[in-house]
Amino acid sequence: MQRALEARGIPTVSLSVALDVTEQIKPPRAVFLPFMMGHHFGVPYHKELQRRVILEALDHLVDAKESGEVKFPPLSWAKARKEGIAIKKALDIK
Repeated sequence: MQRALEARGIPTVSLSVALDVTEQIKPPRAVFLPFMMGHHFGVPYHKELQRRVILEALDHLVDAKESGEVKFPPLSWAKARKEGIAIKKALDIK
């Protein structure tokens, strides 16, 4: 689908949590997030992290120099998970 949109002149960027799949498929642009499968935006309730993921993707949409380029923002699952637990605790969510 991403290539079909690009062929129509619409730039795209994908979010990936599976680097091996992304490297094999070679989408036009991708941002690799070292998060668990299915957690492309990190953890629930972590609005700051989710916003950062979106901004990283939008920046890569503008800044990527060549097709297939993958961006690696300095994020970690351990830190996202730790912050997510603190956020849930602060919001009194179980």
